[in-house]
Order: sequence, then C-alpha cells, then structure tokens
Amino acid sequence: MLRLGEIQELKVVKKVDFGVYLAEAGGDPEEKVLLPKSQIPADLAVGGSIKCFLYKDSKDRLIATVNTPKLTLGEVGKCRVASVTKIGAFLEWGLEKDLFLPFHEQTFRVKPGDEVLVALYIDKSSRLCATMKIYHYLVKESPYQMEDKVEGTLYEISDNFGAFVAVDDKYSALIPKREFTKDIPVGSHISARVVEVKEDGKLTLAIREKAYMQIASDSDLVMKAIESYDGVLPFNDKASPETIRREMNMSKNEFKRAVGNLLKMGKIEITEKSIRKM
Repeated sequence: MLRLGEIQELKVVKKVDFGVYLAEAGGDPEEKVLLPKSQIPADLAVGGSIKCFLYKDSKDRLIATVNTPKLTLGEVGKCRVASVTKIGAFLEWGLEKDLFLPFHEQTFRVKPGDEVLVALYIDKSSRLCATMKIYHYLVKESPYQMEDKVEGTLYEISDNFGAFVAVDDKYSALIPKREFTKDIPVGSHISARVVEVKEDGKLTLAIREKAYMQIASDSDLVMKAIESYDGVLPFNDKASPETIRREMNMSKNEFKRAVGNLLKMGKIEITEKSIRKM
C-alpha cells in the first residue's frame, strides 16, 4: 500500500520517458507512483528498489521524491513561513511544493519569515497539511527526570492550565498556571526545570528556580521597582495577588518572601499602604 506522507522503500516496476513508476514490493503492481526523471539515480533500473517520500504535486496527484522533507506524517518540527495568502500560510519544508498551514490550524497569525513548530497530518481532502495544534503529536515519555534543566518551545497558553511546552520540540510538558508568571509569547524558546514527571510520562516544568535560590533575584527586582517609584512602592505585601502579578510579574508568595528578605536586611520599611526604601 502506498502511504501518503511517509518514506517507503519501493520497487521500480516500469520505466517511461518522464521517469519511473514505483510500487510496493509484493503489493498490487497496479498501485504505483511516479518518480520524476530528474530524481532518478543513474544506477536505478527496473526491478531495483529505492527509498522515497510520497506527497501530492500541484495537481493533487500522488508523486514520489528522493528528497527528505523536514517532517513525515505525525512528526513535529520547525518550518519557516514562505508566504501568507487569503487561505492560509505556506511553509518551506525541504520539497519543491510548499506545505499548507490553514488559518484554522494556527494558534497565532504567522507572517513570512517566522519559524513555527508544526505537525504533519492528512486533512479531510486527503492532502498533507501542517498544524500548530501539536499537543496530540508530542511524545509523552522523555529521558528527563526531576530537577533536570530542559529547553523547549512554548506553543500554546491556556487560561485554565498554564503554558504548554514542547521540550526539545518533541516531548509533552506543561508550566502550570501558578508557575507561569512571565509575559512570554507563544513561539518563544524557553529554559526550564523539571519539577515532576507524571505517571503518563508528561513533564511539569518551572521557569523559576527553587525559592531559596530565587529569593535574591526577586529581592533585586522588588528593590528596582521601589526605586522606580522614587523610593516608595504604592502597595505592600498585603496587596491582592492580581495587583502583585500585574505590577511585579510574581506570585504573592514570591513577593512576600522577597519583601521579607529586604526587611530583614534593613533595606526597606513597610507602612500601612506602601513599602519605603530606607
């Protein structure tokens, strides 16, 4: 069976002026696909075998190529946006014909030159397309353990759950909502720490260090904020979590720890409605 979007080893069953026809060894010889003349190795003859990738040409006909695309069916990888049209975007993926990324499969509007993380799938019209909705295409079991440092791409943000990350652009991970305090846009490359490996293999990440390691840098941030208000921050550690998150990009607990550290060092004083630099 000829499989769209996959690399297969096929047998040459017929030679014509414009190329050779390939079929699966031991399969139906009538089910065949063309490998264009420009891609035929000099030593390939009828009866020989060759590995090819199967996709569809501009006329929607199944065709073979010896070129290797950046993605095969179900895989995730980064592709550069070649162009954007009224119907969607087209991506460079290593083949002559660009890969279609429909608008409804985009998690944000892309523009030419962007590098986007996508998966390859077959749409309802039996065409190969790309999707930025990659959650179900990521691998659940990774080689990482708790406290490992990892790199990845932030591919989606959920108001309910947090930030979804593709570690190594391959493994499924989540930064929980309570940990995601920074204004990081979708598509960003991030560094994080593994704080949990779930039973199904998915990773839980934190972009901040442990509290005792983070407190010094948080204290510096609070002091800079106080100085930016001419030495008087117009709220204190009793402010609402929403105010602290909006103004300081911290959780309330992180803010309180930093303020407590500065107070202990004698650098600030806390009033009823503010924090003052000493």
